[in-house]
Parts: sequence; structure tokens; C-alpha cells
Amino acid sequence: MTGTIRESADDRVFTIVNYIILFIFTITILYPLVYIVSASFSSSSAVVSGKVWLYPVEPTLAGYEAVFKHRLIGSSFLNSVFYTVVGTVINVFITLIAAYPLSRKDFMPRNVIMALFVFTMMFSGGLIPSYLVVKGLGMIDTRWSLIIPGALAVWNMVIARTYFQTTIPDELLEAAQMDGCSDLTFVRKIVIPVSGPIIAVIALFYAVGHWNQYFNALLYLKHQELYPIQLVLRDILVQNEVDASMITDLADQAAKEGLRELLKFSLIVVSTLPVLIIYPFIQRHFVKGMMIGSLKG
Repeated sequence: MTGTIRESADDRVFTIVNYIILFIFTITILYPLVYIVSASFSSSSAVVSGKVWLYPVEPTLAGYEAVFKHRLIGSSFLNSVFYTVVGTVINVFITLIAAYPLSRKDFMPRNVIMALFVFTMMFSGGLIPSYLVVKGLGMIDTRWSLIIPGALAVWNMVIARTYFQTTIPDELLEAAQMDGCSDLTFVRKIVIPVSGPIIAVIALFYAVGHWNQYFNALLYLKHQELYPIQLVLRDILVQNEVDASMITDLADQAAKEGLRELLKFSLIVVSTLPVLIIYPFIQRHFVKGMMIGSLKG
């Protein structure tokens, strides 16, 4: 005899309350995003006067025209692409070559090395020692100051290590060794091809971190030609800096203020869009990699 389980009144109330809470939570998250996009396509007068609520008012592309006329936008965008691509490649490579040996049971000092890695997650030298290290390595005011100091994130390495332990059986390694396969060949032909999900996960983590970084750039970079786009965004949002060449045709201070407000929203959209475009392509790997990599090894 088959039948359906009837939902009790308490269960229905619980479900309704959950839906209401999730709906409110979703609106709370989505509305600021919708507002930013709408404001970026609205006129500066509508933004300053507070007329923009949900949809663009007096639609215009003036904000985006102003963004791409800014003297630092082009170079900073290319700088961020460089930091993200080169930095992510280095990050993923170092993470994998650190995680795989630590996942091998026949690697005797793995527990001691793992303890040292975990120790660095709990304690660090602080800001001043980090700056002195970067300065001592001669990387101040160079692109490498934003790449090398953060070349390995221990948490990502732990996730990758757990993935290797739970996905690659010892029997597979033993069979490969019996066939004369070296460790390097095993990693290149077996480990890497089956590790697409975890590589996608840690690559996304690293790429988003590089794309969004501004604090290290604020510390280590002096020349504006090396600035990432997020540091330019910070200057506009926090310091209200606008290139004087962009306001030569404006009549008064009110117009200048309107352009500044419009530029904020447009630049937020421009700086966020690349990550939003990339994420859907690796989402399926992201979910699988996180689920497997988070299992206790």
C-alpha cells in the first residue's frame, strides 16, 4: 500500500516561515545590486536627487563614458587582469604541489609539515614584518608584490589535500607504480586530469581574491601605473577623487558632484562584471569540488 505523508499544521507553518525569511533575505541581497545597476544607467541629476529606487531614471550611458575616459581605468583594468591571471596560475601550481605530497601516506614527514602549515593559519608576524619581508626581497613598487606574498593559501591547500585523499585511491597509485610510472608522470597523467573540480574551486577562490585586492596594492605600490582597478575604485569611493580632465566642460560644482556619484556606481559594475561572467562556467565544478574537498580526510 502506497501513500503520501500528510504534512502537519506545524510543518506547514514552519515551511511558510522559512519561505518568508528566505524571501526577505533574498530581497535584502538583491536590492542593493539592482539599485547599483539602475543608478549606473541613470542621469547624474536623478542619482544626486534620490529619484532612483528600482529602475533607471532618465537612462543614459554617461557614467560608463566617464569611466572609460578616466586616465587610470584602462591601465588599472589591464593590471588587474595580469594580477588575476598570473597570480592564479602561480597560486594553483604551488597549492597542488604542496597538497599532493601531503596527501600521500608514504610521505613520512607529512604530519609535521602539515602542522607547520596550520600554525601559519593561527599566527602571523603581522603587517610590519610582512612589509619588511617584501621590502627585503626588493618587490616594493613591483607587480610581484601583489602575487608572491600570497602565493599559497593554506586553507585552499587543505581542501586540495583532502580532495586527493578522498578521490585518488592508494590502489591506483600502487598499480601505476607496478607499471613503472614515476611520481611526476602519475601526477601529470592521472592526478591532474581527475582533479578538475578542485582545481576550479581553488582557482576561483584565488582569482576573486586577486581581482578584489586593494590593500596590498595600497601598501606596496607607489606608481599609479601599477594600480589594480580596485584601488582606483577605492580612491573614487573613499577619497572622492575624480580626474580633473573629466569635468572641464561642466558648469559648476553641482555637476561635478553628480558626475562623481554616477562614476561610483558605473565603476562598481565594471569592476564586478568579469567575475560574474566567469562564475557560471565553473559553477558545476565549484559545487562538486567543495563537497568532496570539504570531507574529513
